[in-house]
Amino acid sequence: MAAIYVGIDVSKDRLDIHLRPGGETLSVNRSASGIIELTDTLATHSVALVILEATGGYETAVANGLAAAGLPVAVINPAQIRHYARALGRHAKTDRLDAEVIACFGEATKPPARPLADEATQLLAELIARRRQVLAMLVAERQRLSRGGTPRVVQSLKRVVRALEKELADIEGEIDLAVRGSPGWAAAEDLLVSVPGVGPDTARTLLAELPELGPLDRRQIAALVGLAPFVRQSGQWRGKSMIAGGRASVRTALFIAAQVAKRFNPVLASFYARLIAAGKPKMVATIAVAHKLLIMLNAILRERKPWIVVPVSA
Repeated sequence: MAAIYVGIDVSKDRLDIHLRPGGETLSVNRSASGIIELTDTLATHSVALVILEATGGYETAVANGLAAAGLPVAVINPAQIRHYARALGRHAKTDRLDAEVIACFGEATKPPARPLADEATQLLAELIARRRQVLAMLVAERQRLSRGGTPRVVQSLKRVVRALEKELADIEGEIDLAVRGSPGWAAAEDLLVSVPGVGPDTARTLLAELPELGPLDRRQIAALVGLAPFVRQSGQWRGKSMIAGGRASVRTALFIAAQVAKRFNPVLASFYARLIAAGKPKMVATIAVAHKLLIMLNAILRERKPWIVVPVSA
């Protein structure tokens, strides 16, 4: 029986499915009963991989249901699918056509199936994401308050700021309880924060949103985060190397940590100074520090040894 690649376009209420290479299609509700109907259908096929786009959360229950049924699942960055569709000359866009393109992408590129995060990790990731949202709202309200206004508006701003501060404290308490209450997470956090420049916020973002940290090699983890620079050249032309894709929230956390590490981490401060002395722009040098920091943290979790005893090449 031929290996089947299953592309699923996930919308709020429906799943559109396309099977390659046979071309079979079906649609089910994005509900528990619909996912069961889908897994029962796929059980009659030799499924090599089920491919879904990351759709801001709608795909989570679907991916979990399929994985629980023993099916190999890969959740793909939507940008990769869009670029692939353009390469095929596919400009029309419907849910059914999107499912076909996703299936073709899986069949052509064969991305690796990755184990999904467990329930506790998903909850921590949601709390970390919610903390970012509340913090952004709090910063915005404080900025409005600093500009002043009528007494009535200032009173309203102060109430909102107090409410957001309380919510932020509650969320941070839940995150702290989750991480420090888990022996595995607590030990991993202690290892990560042993690196000068890495604080609890960065460590917890990595634990929640980069559970692959440790098992992957340095090239895989850099590509997954989007910190692996790719070369742009054609003939005699040489463009600047760039980074793109990957997990934006993790990359942002590492960039912020790199801003501190390039000043206070002796290894990374020396590395940054050499890049600046070689004429690299400050932004490029800081991104290189973030990349090196990621590789360092990956090695630390793999070896289960704190930073001071992990050799890192320049």
